[in-house]
Amino acid sequence: MIRKELVAASAEPMILSLLSQGESYGYAIIQDVKLRSGGKLQWTDGMLYPVLHRMERRGLIKSRWGESETGRKRKYYFLKKEGKAAMEKHHEHWTIVHDVLASLRKGKYV
Repeated sequence: MIRKELVAASAEPMILSLLSQGESYGYAIIQDVKLRSGGKLQWTDGMLYPVLHRMERRGLIKSRWGESETGRKRKYYFLKKEGKAAMEKHHEHWTIVHDVLASLRKGKYV
């Protein structure tokens, strides 16, 4: 089980990265993360929607109501320009963290 703190810290960059590939809705985001992690990350509605709402308030993403193929209403989220810039910054920071962890595993300096 992956620790809650790591899941929380990685949620925003993952959502921004997913939305950079096109708009999506909550359930699809949850399923995409589950699939990409091989089932190791299993987000819930209660975890995802507060993050989406916070990102929307901060102006990183925007939402719109639309209809699904079945005619049900869904809230679709998409990336704003500010979200793309935030995603790039997150990727820089996560690359640094990854490189340090990889170097520690190998016993070398970056």
